[in-house]
Amino acid sequence: MNYLQATQEITVAIPEICDDLKPTNIKNSYHIIEFLTDKMKSMIRENNTECLFKCLQKMDELYREGDQTVKNAIENSFVYSLDNCTAFCHKEYRDMIFGRLSPELQKVYARQIYSHSI
Repeated sequence: MNYLQATQEITVAIPEICDDLKPTNIKNSYHIIEFLTDKMKSMIRENNTECLFKCLQKMDELYREGDQTVKNAIENSFVYSLDNCTAFCHKEYRDMIFGRLSPELQKVYARQIYSHSI
């Protein structure tokens, strides 16, 4: 799946963010993943868990089914920003968010954290 297909998938799966997506001119895989990550940051701040969990599920699907560029965008944009997104959350809320990540994305996150702490 390329970024155009990913954009379509997001609009179908998460209609709540379609209005914000329409005026945005998605140009590449990084742009759509950054858009979705920014929306998720807002949802975390607003405690909108229902929509947040839809976004996390879609991010997992995009990672599994996306082409290499989409996967790279998820690893380098979304996964990299997870700590920043959840920095001011209560531990329980943060654990709940990380618990919703697929095992594959949890491994990517752990690999990033441990590679930076060496």
